[in-house]
Amino acid sequence: MQTFTQNVLKIIKLIPEGKVMTYGQIARLAGNPRAARQVSRLLHSMSQKHELPWHRVINAQGKIAIQNEEGAENQRMALEDEGILVIQWRINLQEFQASDSELPIDSNILEDQL
Repeated sequence: MQTFTQNVLKIIKLIPEGKVMTYGQIARLAGNPRAARQVSRLLHSMSQKHELPWHRVINAQGKIAIQNEEGAENQRMALEDEGILVIQWRINLQEFQASDSELPIDSNILEDQL
């Protein structure tokens, strides 16, 4: 598994309950700020296998990005179960976005950190 992929998985697992992160934020922390789409693909293909809290990842506009209505509804319900307010598929990032400093990341957790 590539270092970037390992870092993405570790970061997603560290997103605190009741908080969200954006695809781009995760990509930047994982070492490739231009790889938001790659984060999306990894999340889609590895969430179940690695038991990732996939529902805590949203787009840069604070919106649920899942196009499938059933999937988007599942994400909305999972977020609301954690106390995250979702209005018209949108989350207030100022209130619910996890800051980089909220993640318990040290130099031993991520490979080849920035």
